[in-house]
Order: sequence, then structure tokens, then C-alpha cells
Amino acid sequence: MKSLTKLAALAATALCAATMPAAAQTTLKLSHYLPPVHGIHTDFIVPWTEQVTQCTGGAVKFEIFPGGTQLGNIAKQQEQVLAGVVDIAHGLHGTPRGRFPRTSLIELPFMTKDAGAASKTLWEMYPEYLAPEYKGLKVLALHAHNGGLIHTSNKKVEKMEDLKGLRLRTPSPAVSEMLTALGATPQGLPPGEVYENIQKNVIDGTVFPWDPVKSYGLNEVLKYHLEAGTYTVPFFFVMNQRKYDSLPENVRKCIDQASGDALVAKFGAWWNKWDEAGRKEAEQAGHTIIKLSDEERERWRKALQPTIDAYIKQTSAQVENAQQIVDEMRKRLAQKEK
Repeated sequence: MKSLTKLAALAATALCAATMPAAAQTTLKLSHYLPPVHGIHTDFIVPWTEQVTQCTGGAVKFEIFPGGTQLGNIAKQQEQVLAGVVDIAHGLHGTPRGRFPRTSLIELPFMTKDAGAASKTLWEMYPEYLAPEYKGLKVLALHAHNGGLIHTSNKKVEKMEDLKGLRLRTPSPAVSEMLTALGATPQGLPPGEVYENIQKNVIDGTVFPWDPVKSYGLNEVLKYHLEAGTYTVPFFFVMNQRKYDSLPENVRKCIDQASGDALVAKFGAWWNKWDEAGRKEAEQAGHTIIKLSDEERERWRKALQPTIDAYIKQTSAQVENAQQIVDEMRKRLAQKEK
């Protein structure tokens, strides 16, 4: 009789366990525009999601949509987050153009060549100087790449005159104006379309740091690389603010711990690693790699000063303290690049 009672109790316990609701689990959608082989995906995005999942004890999981998927369009990363189509996105400030005039001032020529200094400067300046551009968004990180290069398929570029008439892919308005002032013809294209357009001779080359040259397979269609280091471009990593606010406190805490200062501090070393791989591949392919001479750099600087002044003046029509932001960026960058 006792054994029957014990069996009944065990059965009741099992029934209770079967009918109890499982622990609540949230799946967050995260999108970005880069291929899954890129370091942004492998070294940053995936480990970041794993860190948050582990911190929450598995209560939060992620569905990642990289470039090439239905949510991986470079031009839609910000709007997808704001609309709640995805919860989190990593995107490029300059595409589409004109949405982030404050942040994009770091794209001016000769502001910086260092991803670590640029990333930390953007993050430091976000609360006081850049925040108005991110309404509706929980900003998890801002960062920028190392100084960009000029890559060409058939013509070696060593000096300003070599750029005349070259059709070069550009990532942003500031870089477009720089190229125009130097004699080139800027062409706005998403990174994923550069290979085909070089292959078909629609464009003569592109401006990029080293890392996307490898991740987009561009060393197959390029031969010459000028290490100019004249510009950088910024990126955002943001979350829908309403979605963030709706999460339990412990989940928000885990997201915060994985983001902000701790995350931004990693980008300098990451970009160095990613760029090294792209450069090494070009070397192994026997490409010509040229470093812009100090004398030529000074020529470029003088030639571009009117363009820099005009861009700041143009931005001042949208941002009252544009010159103040530029001055503050330069001061902080100089301190970090010592």
C-alpha cells in the first residue's frame, strides 16, 4: 500500500512539473551589414551575444542577421531598430547620408588614423555632444576604423595628381568631398557592390581600411594600395530604447556590462588585427603597397583645408556647435594618440 502511495505521489509531482510553465526566455533580433566572415561578426557580434546569454543564465538568446540576409541591408540598420523590426543593429553612420551630422564630423580629413583613439573619443563625447542624434535608441557602443587607404585596380597612386579622374567608391559625404577636392570622382556604393563594379571597370578603386579588402575578397580585383591614412568613418551599435526598457532589470544589467566602456575599449586591438590580415593577403598576392610620404601628406593637407572649412560651415546649418565639436574631437584625439 505504501508503495502505491509513493508511486501516486511521484506521478503527481511529474504531472505538476510537466504542466508548469517554462522559465521565460527572450529572443532578441540583431542585424548588421557585414559578411559572416568579417571580424565584426566573428570577434565582436557573436561573442557579445554569447556573453549576454551566459550572463542572463540563458534567459536571453539572439537571432543574428548578417549582411546578405533579409535584414542585412546596410542602409536600413538604424530604421529597423527604431521601427522594432530588429532589436539591436550595427551600422555605418554615413549610409544613408545626413542622419548623424555631429558624429560624422570625425570623418573630416586628417582627424585621426587610430581606431582605438577614435572609438574612445566618440564614446566619451556621446553624452554631451552627440546624444541628440540617437533619440529612440539605447546606444551600446560607437567606434571607428583605422585610417583608410586608397585601393586601385590598374593605376598606381602616389601623389595627388594620380587621383585625377579616378572613379572611387566612397563611404560618406565628408570622404566624397575629400576625394573631389583631390581630383577623383567619388561613387557612392554599398561595400558589397564594390567587387563587381571594379571587376566590370565601372569604378577604378575604393577607399577602405585594410580589413574589408579581405572580407569582401577585393584583393582579387585590386593591385595597388596607398596607405594614406587620411580619414576614418564611424559605426554605431544600438538597441531599440523601448525594447531595452521593457526587459527585466537583470537582463538590462547584463547588456550594460557587455557594452559601453568595456566594449569600446576593444575596438583598437580588433581593427589592428583585422587590418593586418587584409594587408598580409595583399602582400602574399604580390600587390604594390605605397605609403604616402610626409611631403605629399602636407600637400594634401593644404589642398583639403578649404574643403574642411566648407564642410564644417555646411554642418553648422544643422548643428549650431559644429566647430566646437570638431575642436573637442581634435583635442581628445591628440591626447589619446600621444
